[in-house]
Amino acid sequence: MKKLIVYQIDSFTKEKFKGNPAGVIVNADGLNEKQMQLIARELNNSETAFLFSPDNNDCDGVIRYFTPKTEVPTCGHATIAAMYAKALEDNLNSCILKIKTQIGILPFEIIKEADDYKVIMTQGAIKIGNPFDKQISDKLIYYLGLKNEDLDPRCPLQIASTGHSKVMIGIKNRDKLNNLMPSLNELSELSKQIKCNGYFVFTFDSKEKDILTYGRMFAPAIGIDEDPVTGNANGPLGAYLISNRIVNPNSGIFEFKGKQGEAIDRLGIVEVKVKIKDGMPFLVQIKGEAVVIFKTRITI
Repeated sequence: MKKLIVYQIDSFTKEKFKGNPAGVIVNADGLNEKQMQLIARELNNSETAFLFSPDNNDCDGVIRYFTPKTEVPTCGHATIAAMYAKALEDNLNSCILKIKTQIGILPFEIIKEADDYKVIMTQGAIKIGNPFDKQISDKLIYYLGLKNEDLDPRCPLQIASTGHSKVMIGIKNRDKLNNLMPSLNELSELSKQIKCNGYFVFTFDSKEKDILTYGRMFAPAIGIDEDPVTGNANGPLGAYLISNRIVNPNSGIFEFKGKQGEAIDRLGIVEVKVKIKDGMPFLVQIKGEAVVIFKTRITI
């Protein structure tokens, strides 16, 4: 019998029941994949993170992520939640932890401020795909319930990744964004064809000086009809904006805030930093707050 310490944490917010909920198992040593999958299904968040002791001297720990249906290589909001839970559990001061993920060992920074924490996640390698051809683009637009005239002409339809790829879809209007009713079954089938399971629809129609974009993210192929606030969408979005010269920062760093979750009443904010070299992005970091909903123990 093993007693697991379980947290439910809302990420990218300090307001309970907003942002993106994630489960965290802080003492996952000894769990096998079937057990982790069953726990993730039971908690029924878009992702649950499992924290393990280091398996080598090159890291401070190991993390794995499961949706209710499958394991995924990385996850933004579940990382924020996991590092927040670990900071609370271990009463950490500000520090940088080297955590092994399926996309490599990444530095996760914990910032202690006034007896609370913020977390900075360095994301994985940046990859920007080629724009989709007309056949794929037409399917994508139709399945999302969009028309060509809804699209932001500056924004090519293409895949961007910092470890867990998303399709970037820029549109003109926030009302259109919030009223989307995509065909989830068709998007799930399209994911098999394009080998990408997430669709991030975003707009610059913000009307808030400190918020650059609003977005929504759908990933039905992995059991996530809509993800409230997505670190692994807003982070790659920053790299995508630089790569396509949609924004033109005056320095080697591009920073912005993206809001997500308005349509489903789970608003949260992702702070994104992109480091630039020779006009191209080479490193993406996201920063977020978090709040505990509950802490409990289960015995399996």
